[in-house]
Amino acid sequence: MAAAEKISTRLSQEQIEQFWRDGYATVENAVTSDQLAALRRELAGWVDASRTETKPFGAPTIDGRPRFDMGAEHTAERPALRRVNNPSDISPAYRDVMENSAVVDMVSDLIGPNVKFHHCKINVKLPGSNTEVGYHQDFPYTPHTNDDIVTALLMLDDMTLENGCLTVVPGSHRGPLYSLFEKDVFVGSIDAKTTAKLKAQEIPVTGKAGSVCLMHTRLVHGSDANRSKANRGLYICVYSAADAFPLAANPLPNPNEGKVVRGEKSRQARLMDAVVELPAQAKVASFFATQGQKSAGG
Repeated sequence: MAAAEKISTRLSQEQIEQFWRDGYATVENAVTSDQLAALRRELAGWVDASRTETKPFGAPTIDGRPRFDMGAEHTAERPALRRVNNPSDISPAYRDVMENSAVVDMVSDLIGPNVKFHHCKINVKLPGSNTEVGYHQDFPYTPHTNDDIVTALLMLDDMTLENGCLTVVPGSHRGPLYSLFEKDVFVGSIDAKTTAKLKAQEIPVTGKAGSVCLMHTRLVHGSDANRSKANRGLYICVYSAADAFPLAANPLPNPNEGKVVRGEKSRQARLMDAVVELPAQAKVASFFATQGQKSAGG
């Protein structure tokens, strides 16, 4: 008889304390092997489909943008698919993980029993692609009435130092909210001088496929390009406490926005004491373009 599959279902007290102290916690075996295999299989099909495309493509999302985005270096021989917008809209496998996986239970361990879904995406770094993520916090992209918001980054592949792993600044979620504007233009990343100071404190986040990094919405993070021969994919789902309500339009609107995935909805908005800069993100194929990285065909 095969050994029973070991899946993490809830967070330990140590993991909860790490999240609130450092702004993140990484948990192995966050989804079943069948769930992971289904996600990887679907993504591989989308990568193959991108080979015949020369610009962002796919049936549009509900706000009219292409579902799939590739970097300017994209070719049929070396595809550079870098973003799938709200894959849970089009894939039962991705919707199942978004709604029903143990990841959602872990999120409720952090921000309470009543949890809402906000949006999701896949960020992909294929070998030879130039995709990188400039330093930023998620909250200025998606400000809410309070910051009980968790970004769950599920590793679809092993995430290593060589293939462009996530880097974070521990404890930065307890610090200031940084502007993502350059003068009057929303550029989606922190200014170069501040970034240099923050990067001096950064640490890498690595892990095996099937692990999840649970990240506080205010944690400063980014990542470098993939310099290896291995894929690096992340399925990223954003969840909030039920009493956290958006202060700005969803950068990736979807039919499931606000869906209660654990517990009950709230009629009350909980307000935190803060001054929040509102985003002004242009409607582009993905936030990589907002940060100055052109899309294929652009």
